[in-house]
Amino acid sequence: MADTIHATVRDNYGALARGRAGAENAGLSRIAAAFGYSPEDLATVPAEANLGVSCGNPVALASLQPGETVLDLGSGGGLDVFLAAERVGPQGRAIGIDMTADMIALARANAERRQSRNVEFIEAPIESMPLADASIDCVISNCVLNLVPDKDAAYREILRVLKPGGRLAVSDIALTRPLPDAIRASVTAWVGCVAGALTVEENRAALERAGFTEIVIADAGVDLNVYKEAGQNARSEPAQPASCCAGGDKPSGALHAEMAETFRAIDINSYAASVQIFALRPAPAGELL
Repeated sequence: MADTIHATVRDNYGALARGRAGAENAGLSRIAAAFGYSPEDLATVPAEANLGVSCGNPVALASLQPGETVLDLGSGGGLDVFLAAERVGPQGRAIGIDMTADMIALARANAERRQSRNVEFIEAPIESMPLADASIDCVISNCVLNLVPDKDAAYREILRVLKPGGRLAVSDIALTRPLPDAIRASVTAWVGCVAGALTVEENRAALERAGFTEIVIADAGVDLNVYKEAGQNARSEPAQPASCCAGGDKPSGALHAEMAETFRAIDINSYAASVQIFALRPAPAGELL
């Protein structure tokens, strides 16, 4: 089951990366604005970095400090990595992890466009990251942990790479009641960050099992139906041509259009919420954070 989910997510998000070919997209910009990205945020990054699959702005929540090392899980086109890199400054480091080769290629190309020197993108699954123990000050993520089939493995791995006293600051989707069977069984709904989401209570329990403390999970109060609006907008905008050599099998906007169609008959807000998740890796007794 986990391998199937990984393959499905990789295929769909790979197609999204291949289709993101530079043009500004009003629908994607509306999603970013709805989830807390300012025009100034978006102006500092390449247009290709905004993929329209956010459910919050974790960089705004993370209280990043100059000189810190920050890790973004499921970094996509690099949007949050680039914003984090600005916060930690030239003495800091911003690392993006993504299991999709096309996303890593897109993010690295965006880094070249920005001439970013304190960023790095690594192709790897969240459940098994090639990073040293206790090497990260802050882990962020944006609507990605709900895509991971084994949440316990992901949270254990996050705890492992965090320094003692390090923090987790995540924007994600949490279920507030069971989804309709048709949505729960939908591959598009899983890829669209809903069918694989946990409840708030399940997230808290998983974090506690991993060893996190000081856990706070807060409803961000955002209208999730913006995904439907953006998907409908994507249908009307010209599709970018898929690459003949990279396996391009979907036009730009296809994933958003499929999400809009899947959720068309329901009010997503009645089943799920955008949440902000904060937690700490505890430091040994007597050790300063």
